[in-house]
Amino acid sequence: MKPIIQCTNVTKGFGSKTVLQQLNFELTQGDTAALIGPNGAGKTTLFSIICGYLRQDSGSVSLFGHKPGSSALFGQVAALPQDARFDPAFSIGEQLDFYGRLQGLSSKAARQETLRVLTLVDLAEQVQQKAAALSHGMCKRAAIAQAFIGSPQLILLDEPTAGLDPVNALHIRQLINRLSGDVSFMISSHNIFELEQLCNKVLYLEHGKLQADTTSENEQQLQQYLTLQLEDDNTEVVTAAIGQLPGLLSIRPMQKKELQLCYDPQQNANFDLELLQCLAANGWRYRNLTKGQTLEQKLFNTA
Repeated sequence: MKPIIQCTNVTKGFGSKTVLQQLNFELTQGDTAALIGPNGAGKTTLFSIICGYLRQDSGSVSLFGHKPGSSALFGQVAALPQDARFDPAFSIGEQLDFYGRLQGLSSKAARQETLRVLTLVDLAEQVQQKAAALSHGMCKRAAIAQAFIGSPQLILLDEPTAGLDPVNALHIRQLINRLSGDVSFMISSHNIFELEQLCNKVLYLEHGKLQADTTSENEQQLQQYLTLQLEDDNTEVVTAAIGQLPGLLSIRPMQKKELQLCYDPQQNANFDLELLQCLAANGWRYRNLTKGQTLEQKLFNTA
């Protein structure tokens, strides 16, 4: 499948500081990619290059086979900056109408598109409200609606749920999930648990470099993970008993009352079943048992 974003050896600096170093990655149609990294890692710079706001110093970037900022991308790519703002003197409907007309829509079509995208974020009834009269959460949702005008094929979202209450944040996540497949997303967020729910690809930036997965493909096939959350604070005695199960490769304490188990399914295909039998035989209660590693565990090797 032809990539919709292709970055090859992308490097960018400001003065003597190199912000991005030799980035290489691809996104294909339907991908929902997480862009993760600490403050100053280069996430905003990368977003700006992809949007065409900045140019890389070296390397190449293409979107749908075109350079960022190309007129051929008009209507195909949209972006939501983290601090997007509306003019407080005008209604959100007027401003979204304006954005629609900038995309070549007639006044009537722009209004229809405004109502469509506001409906997506449950704000259709606020179309006549001025931005100054809306809550922070409503303004955030209206800004997200702006990114959907014209049904772009690629949408870049910078902290899309920051400042939203849990109900509205859930609504935005559900919207992204519903559109994923038809629309490709790149999402930058500090909420790693949110990204784990939304994304099928992770780009982890640190000191301007993309951090590669250090686990080989063969190792990934040989290793399986379980995360066990105990009901009682008896991790030491449980750890000693589990350590006797065949196929176990390692046990790592995570949070309080939580253990991460790594095992080889080729040595013991029934390891999970034997684990449950061990817990039951000793009368040890557990709160949760999940298969696989969390995104946090994969990226940061948390212990």
